[in-house]
Amino acid sequence: MKGVQLLPEQASTFASQVDLLFWFLVAVTVFFTVLIGALVVYFALRYRRGSTASRAGAKETDLRLEISWSLIPLTIGLIVFVWAAKLYASAYGPPPENALEIFVIGKQWMWHVQHPNGIRENNELHIPAGRPVKLTMISQDVIHSFFVPAFRIKRDVLPGKYNVVWFTATKPGKYHLFCAEYCGTQHSRMIGWVYVLEPADYEKWLASGGEARPYATASGAGTMAGVSTASLKEAGEKLYTQLRCNACHGATDGQRGPTHYGLFGKKVKMRDGTVVTADEEYIRESILRPLAKVVDGYEPIMPSYEGLLNEERVLQLVAYIKSLESSTKVAEVKP
Repeated sequence: MKGVQLLPEQASTFASQVDLLFWFLVAVTVFFTVLIGALVVYFALRYRRGSTASRAGAKETDLRLEISWSLIPLTIGLIVFVWAAKLYASAYGPPPENALEIFVIGKQWMWHVQHPNGIRENNELHIPAGRPVKLTMISQDVIHSFFVPAFRIKRDVLPGKYNVVWFTATKPGKYHLFCAEYCGTQHSRMIGWVYVLEPADYEKWLASGGEARPYATASGAGTMAGVSTASLKEAGEKLYTQLRCNACHGATDGQRGPTHYGLFGKKVKMRDGTVVTADEEYIRESILRPLAKVVDGYEPIMPSYEGLLNEERVLQLVAYIKSLESSTKVAEVKP
């Protein structure tokens, strides 16, 4: 018979660190609660009315005592603050360079996952153990929150903005995935599973197009098998051509638009003199709201694709533009 499980299973590198901080806070809370409670009861009984306890030498104030009960909690509070801030910065800071990037779209009421090689999943996420995983997430409608208790990670998923969280799963298995932000009438059904596989099993899963399943799947609403299609980059390239983006954005800067080759991560100067970094957020905004930031030297003539492209297709375009290196050559587009 299993004992009472006070905390979810630890299945990521963050889990043990977060639990250590949690138990430290529990220990400090219990210690001071017991200490102060015991002192209150002791003094209430010892110096109750009618008691014969000596009250000689009583003081109204004691500077040493006041400094002590101010500095000790302050020191403990600062320790907790620095400790927690370090953990927060680790979870929500830049991921390792070798992190596997996976895109997540939250929508009422399901999690849609896109792997770089084109495999798509609903309410399921397959990842390898022992490798950092970076989740780039956005909402298609309202605020959601991606929460995996076993990994001790929770990140809001916002409409119109990419949010990133990363983690390294340590233990193969099947773990609950929840939406931790009330998002509508079927919020409680926005659940799923994260499958952590051994690296070799994960490679088999990728090769099978998402069909190989070492663990039984849940029968929850929206769950379906992975489907292997064109990779995000390939799908983005096809869409890029269909939308005639290459008519204005060629291999080099043109008269109608700047080149997208070597754009990702580059510092770009705007017409108003500001300089921005061309990250995923900038590329997405330039696709949907091109007049918000106009590159210096160009006219605001690009049409908006807001309302014409869903988040899935925008992610494909972003993935393709990110893949374009400055040394890549493309054929010139004929008018």
